[in-house]
Amino acid sequence: MTEDVFKSLSYGIYALGVSNGEKVSACIVSTVMQVSNTPDIVAVSVSHDNFSHDCIAKTGLFTVSVLSEDTSGAVIGALGFNSGRNADKLKNVTYRVLAEGVPVIKENICCWFLCHVVGSMETRSHTVFLAEVLAGSESVRRRPMTYEYYRHIIKGRIPKNSPIYYEEAPSGKETDAESWICSVCGYVADDPLVPFEELPQDWVCPVCGAPKSAFRRKQS
Repeated sequence: MTEDVFKSLSYGIYALGVSNGEKVSACIVSTVMQVSNTPDIVAVSVSHDNFSHDCIAKTGLFTVSVLSEDTSGAVIGALGFNSGRNADKLKNVTYRVLAEGVPVIKENICCWFLCHVVGSMETRSHTVFLAEVLAGSESVRRRPMTYEYYRHIIKGRIPKNSPIYYEEAPSGKETDAESWICSVCGYVADDPLVPFEELPQDWVCPVCGAPKSAFRRKQS
């Protein structure tokens, strides 16, 4: 079986809000699904390596913020390409903390849910948490961002801890000498109309928010 089989599955882009009792944090996930509606139960897959995994295992609580197509790629970069263990991932992200102590992202999201873990299943690399939805938005705003939209419109990369991450195979084509790659998230800046050198000095990576100085010329 090839990787293309799994790539045919549909995914969304979500932010999990968590707390370990001392600090709040969040991470990006692509696998959230409803598994029942009496009561409302969702399943979410989280890497064992994620700080968010440890927080959920400790407190049993998390939020799901459904990101929209209007959510900035910089938000995804801040939450998806840093570790909550040694960084304040929410420093430059607008959010609020619920009475239960877990954060909800406010950056142009569609809606949110507050979830309480009721079960789990282990794999070698991820835990699938089953959680009951305790509360959430009264309405849905904006169009939800899909994985397809994130990859092909925003041109975003997938974090290595994601269950849908695969190493991209070499294209076999000669590398464009005018392509520059973000050393943080791997975003490739290759706009044929605006050379990288002509971008303003305060320009930042549209995916992770890294400064222009973090880009390196893509080598062949």
